[in-house]
Amino acid sequence: MKPPVHVHLDFISPYGYFASLRVEALAARHGRTVAWHPMLLGVAVLKVMGLKPLMETPLKGDYVERDVRRYAREHGVPMQRQPRDEVMNPLACGRALAWVNRHQPERAGDVVHAIYRAYWGEGRDLSTPVSLEPVVDETVARAAAGEEAAALLRAEVDASLAAGVFGSPTLIVDGEPFWGVDKLEQAERWLARGGW
Repeated sequence: MKPPVHVHLDFISPYGYFASLRVEALAARHGRTVAWHPMLLGVAVLKVMGLKPLMETPLKGDYVERDVRRYAREHGVPMQRQPRDEVMNPLACGRALAWVNRHQPERAGDVVHAIYRAYWGEGRDLSTPVSLEPVVDETVARAAAGEEAAALLRAEVDASLAAGVFGSPTLIVDGEPFWGVDKLEQAERWLARGGW
């Protein structure tokens, strides 16, 4: 059994959304599965790296807005939420995924897709466990409100930082990190060749 492709993402990242739609097929072409991991851009970018949020960075924010919209049009990705819309607090979503990873790992991909579709595709605010109920299910949403899920998310975030993850999405293939949706093709070449 080949090791999975590890995908680290924050649900507030449109690039994480885009990658989530393609990475499972990419992994499957090489006999791999995907292991989904929540990370928090607020911790990695703001606290650890000391940088401003992407959309508040002069020049870069304007580019990102254009780039996200261009990508969505090119790939036909539904997007009701726009890059400059108010950003939700991603803790409930991250906690939900962390809890699912521990208790129902076979559902992780479905949970990732449901959250991204609701947040970016439909424009829903998912900043509270209650708002997650119609998106995932009552069990997962309630778990996201608990201390166990909070501790599991902290552990996932710590593990992502220890692995050198600072952005969403980051794929880790056999220990090699690939940051950004624009690195999916390179990650696929890495899988095909066995590295270089």
